[in-house]
Amino acid sequence: MRWVVIFDDTVEINAVRAVHERAHLEYLRQHEAEIVIAGGLRDEPGGLFCGGLWVMEVNSRQRALELIEADPYFVHSARKYRLHVWGKAFADKKVVL
Repeated sequence: MRWVVIFDDTVEINAVRAVHERAHLEYLRQHEAEIVIAGGLRDEPGGLFCGGLWVMEVNSRQRALELIEADPYFVHSARKYRLHVWGKAFADKKVVL
């Protein structure tokens, strides 16, 4: 099942990024079989990060929550997020990013 999480950064996130970015990226790499797409969101090209987005392939909402809430950025800043089940239009079309 595909899940999409949209993170909204808190004001503390810049300080958290400065200290925990490497751990965050390592966490994503460790879970790349389940967190298949991940990246930061900005309001404009080259602007400051304002959040993030993950696409996850996991079997349950519980597993999605476990992955989100164990991420170093979430643990150290209580990032806000919205979690949704996602169904891609044109399921037969392969998309490569």
